[in-house]
Formats: sequence, C-alpha cells, structure tokens
Amino acid sequence: MPPPKGQTPLGNAIESAKLSCRAPASVNLKQARHPNSLRVTVWLLLGATLIVVLAARIRLLGLPLERDEGEYAYSGQLLLQGIPPYQLAYSMKFPGTSVAYALLMSIFGDSITAIHAGLILINLVTAGLLLFLGRNILGELGGPAAAAAYCVLSLMPYVLGLAAHATHFVVMFAVAGTLLLSRSLDRQSRTLIFASGSLFGFALLMKQPGLFFVLFGSVYLFSRDWRAQRNARDIFVRNLIFLSGASAPFLVSCLALWKAGVFEKFWFWTIKYAGHYGSQVSIAEGFRLFAGHFWGALGTAWPIWSLAAIGAIVCVVKPALRPRASFLITFAFFSALSVCPGFYFRPHYFILLLPAVSLLAGMAVIGAFETFQKGAHKFRIAILLPFALCLAWPLWSEADFFFGRPLDEANRMVNGTNPFPESIKIGEYLRAQSSPTDTIAVLGSEPQIYFYAQRHSATGFIYTYGLMEPQPYARQMQQEMIREIETARPKFLILVVASKSWLVGPDSDQTIFRWADAYCDANYEEVGLINISDQGTDYYFSSRPPNVTPTAEHILIYRRKA
Repeated sequence: MPPPKGQTPLGNAIESAKLSCRAPASVNLKQARHPNSLRVTVWLLLGATLIVVLAARIRLLGLPLERDEGEYAYSGQLLLQGIPPYQLAYSMKFPGTSVAYALLMSIFGDSITAIHAGLILINLVTAGLLLFLGRNILGELGGPAAAAAYCVLSLMPYVLGLAAHATHFVVMFAVAGTLLLSRSLDRQSRTLIFASGSLFGFALLMKQPGLFFVLFGSVYLFSRDWRAQRNARDIFVRNLIFLSGASAPFLVSCLALWKAGVFEKFWFWTIKYAGHYGSQVSIAEGFRLFAGHFWGALGTAWPIWSLAAIGAIVCVVKPALRPRASFLITFAFFSALSVCPGFYFRPHYFILLLPAVSLLAGMAVIGAFETFQKGAHKFRIAILLPFALCLAWPLWSEADFFFGRPLDEANRMVNGTNPFPESIKIGEYLRAQSSPTDTIAVLGSEPQIYFYAQRHSATGFIYTYGLMEPQPYARQMQQEMIREIETARPKFLILVVASKSWLVGPDSDQTIFRWADAYCDANYEEVGLINISDQGTDYYFSSRPPNVTPTAEHILIYRRKA
C-alpha cells in the first residue's frame, strides 16, 4: 500500500519497513497448485534422497563418539543414575542436550550405535518439521525441496554431521518453534504463542547459541503484529507472552539445579567461565577463522549453498516472491548470528545455519518454477534436474566415505589421530579391571572414556582445555582438579599426551603437568601404554615390552599402588 501523499521522509521509511515485514501467510504461494506430475517428481526426489542419506547414516552408526558426544553421553549416563548435571561432570554448556541424551539412551540404549540411532531420529524429525515449515512459507513444492536439501547438508562430514552435537538439537527445537509460531499467528492463539516460545526456550536450553533463535522469534512476532496494525499494548503483551514461554525452560532448569544443590557450579561454568571463553578471540582473529572455516564447512555441498545464495537473490528481486524475503532473510540473519558467539566458527557450529540455507535453496527451486510457470509440464519437471544434481553431487563426491571405507578408516578421515577409537578399548579395559564403586580420573579432554568405562569420574573436570586457556580462572581450576583427584584417590588415572586433548598455549600454566608427574610416581604404577601415530595404534596393556617407548602422542594408564 503506497504511503499517503505528503508523507514525510521518516514516514516513507517506516512505511517501507512495514512492507518489508509482510507476513508469509499473506502471499498465495502456498495455495498455488502444480501439476500432479511435478508434485510426484518432487516427492520422489525427497524419497530417493532420504534413502541414500539413511543408508549412509546406518552404515556409519558405529563411528566412535567424539569429545562432545562423550560429554553428553557421560552426563546422560549420570542422569539416568540420578546424579544431576555439574556434580561429577563440569560443562560450560546448558544441560538440555545432556537431558536429551539421557532420554534417547533410555529408549535406544547406552551404546555408540544407540546414540547415533537417536541422532537419526532427531535428524528425521528436523527434516519433517522443515518440510512443513517450507510448505507453509514456500508452498507445496518448496517444503519437500527444503527437507531434501537439509537431509544432505546435515549429513556432510564437513560440518561433522554424523556426530550427535548439541547443534542438531538446537535446530530441531528452533524449527519446531518457528513452525508453531507461524501457525499460532494464523490462528491468533496466545496459548500457541506461549507454546512456540517454550520450543524456542528448549533450543536455548540445548546450547547457548539458541538465544539467537529466541530473538528471531520475538522479531518475527513483532513484525507480523506491526504489519497487522495491532495497537502497541497488544503487541507488547503478545511479545511478553512469547518471551515468557521462551524463559520457562531455563527458569525451571535453574530451579531444578538449585534444588539438586548444583546451581552454583552451573552458574559458574555456563555464565561466568563461558563469558570469558567467549571473549578470548578478537574480532580480527574471528574474521580470519571465519575465512578459513566457512569454505571448509561448505565442502562438496557447495552446490546447495550456491543454490541458497541464488534463492536469497531471487526472493528479493522477483516481485511475486518478495513478500517471502523478509522472513527468509531474517531467519538466515539470526541463524548466521548463532554461529558467531566466541568467533570460533568450528565446523559443527554451521549446522545452526543449515535450516535457513535449506529454505533458501527451496526458494531457488520455487523461483525457477515461477519463472517458467507457463512452460510445458515436461519442461517444468526438467527444472528439477539441476536441483537433483545439486543434491547428488555431495553424496557422490563423498561416496567413498559414506559407503566404501571401513569404520576405522572413515573415522580417521574425519577425526585424524584424535584418540576416539582408542577410548573404546581403554574404557573396556578399565571396566574389566575395576569394580562399579571405583573411580577413575582422565588427565585430558576425553570424557568419552568415562562413558565407555561406566565408572564415575574422580573429578568434575572432564575437559582440561579451560586449564590451559589465558583466562582468570585457569589456576583456580587446576588447583581444584588436583584437590578433587587427591581426595577421591581414584583406582586408575589416565594421562592423555596429545596436543588436541589439551591445546597448550605459550602462556598456559604448567602446574598441572608438574603435579601429575610427581603424583603418579608416588602413588601409581603404569599398567598400560597406547601409542598413536599416522600408521595406526599399538596397545600395550599390563606390561610394556622393554624396547617400546612412547610415541609423540600416547596415552598412559596408571593403577593405584596397593
């Protein structure tokens, strides 16, 4: 609607902003009907994509857990034993993903394959939610196209898609919240607005970057209400209802943790320490990391990302699709912000961006259909061929990883010499050589060992990165870890000598290493050596041959002297 004559420049700007915030529901894309042959072809393409993706995920179910998975699995294991988070396992992440792991393990079991089977379920649910969200925004063809794109993107090893990271859980709740919020606005339901806010709140509870999806929901609700010309009081109340719902999961969790007696630890690790952790990288260094990691995250899935870039342009320049631009670009903007906290830009952080990328890729497909809407049916079906090739290219390019290599080689392709498969055998050895009441301590950032061993940690420091970082709590953390281990007197102590397990810097405090040498010599005897190299891993349990010396990266197992 054009502004009234005589409108001031400020009024023109406000009116323009209102037009840009037009709701997706006001456009008839989702009511558009397409030939049956076209709809069937899109659904067949989604079905074929699902079959290939599921086949790859099922074949690689047995990939060893990496560190984050080990943390959540161990914390979930403790929860199932009635032990609250932050009591025996300190973490700077909110407890939602650990609770989700506990729930999944109670259903599927507490093995590697069970955890990855749970990830398949989470991935399918997210794809299904994205399908419905895509249909609501892009129409009957855009939904399946977006779901197919997400299935492929979230599988890629370049974003560590086969590991059950917290980011998978964040996007599931974020997409669910977005879908419910769009439905609640169509129905004018305050109850659904609160419920959608709660889903966004669960996204935050999975991991702190979920906060940016909460902000997106608030902005989206405000823009829809403003466009509908609601009065200021109504807009404020509805947004307050949404934010109340978003706050509820966090507040309930805080109450539960306070009741369990671990709130102080929770607050220190997730707020105080996490704040320092997120401020260690400068903006300049962050740009450098982004430049290096972003292109790596694209990997062989770059055709789908390129399609998303086309979709972002198409929805802005084509008048028929422009009303969708405000939602898609805003969703992509806040999704991109969720990748940025701390400026670390680690590969799995980009999973938070994948739903937005998938929707934009679906928009590119819709844009092609709209451009050639008067063409013959066969020609319009042929438009799907480039999209199918974009989906097929990364699957074909990574076929050796997905379907060819044995699990140990596939693991090395993704994780290098990180001691993830070695942790399985170490855990089995510790479980066989100890009783359920014994405790163990891992000097290194390998929490998966606790999960495999099914033994409690003698210290809550299941990661040692924080002890090496240039942050004000480093020395305090080292002293606390030393005190906890000396008090618990664990039966086994595992010393991980691997750079990626410590990330020692030039300014790192070395106190913990000097203490470990003296403490082990006085109280423990060596019973195991695991030598790790590019050529493979050698295991020496119980006794080390006299001619064998530790390699540059190795793990030593000590048992307490009688």
